[in-house]
Amino acid sequence: MKKEINVVGAVVTSGGKILSAQRSAIMSLPGLWEFPGGKIEPGETPRAALVREMQEELLCTVDIGDQVASTRYEYDFGFVTLTTFYATLVDGEPQLTEHSEIRWIDAADLDSVEWAPADVPAVETIMTAFLAQER
Repeated sequence: MKKEINVVGAVVTSGGKILSAQRSAIMSLPGLWEFPGGKIEPGETPRAALVREMQEELLCTVDIGDQVASTRYEYDFGFVTLTTFYATLVDGEPQLTEHSEIRWIDAADLDSVEWAPADVPAVETIMTAFLAQER
């Protein structure tokens, strides 16, 4: 039986741009892009996990907003349920600690990088919402 892994991702927005992180060579799914975040620890709420992960991974503090999407995806190593939330930076600038690159990408151009499969539905939701705002 495959492992069940519950993770959260932050869709940090600023001026029409979205914070995106490229997975490093030592991580699973190396080179793919994702919304920064990580695993939910036992007894932790998804929002609390996301605040903690952003502090640990990117050395910044975020305020968590509305849920964007929740996706379950089967990888070779197990089933990942990814829940993404909109977030706003409230303290610090994101710093590279684990990923190979972090980049602010225009919401309309999110499809310009290769996303981890579990992140794709959130990318599509964000791009659709952005295009609807532009009309």
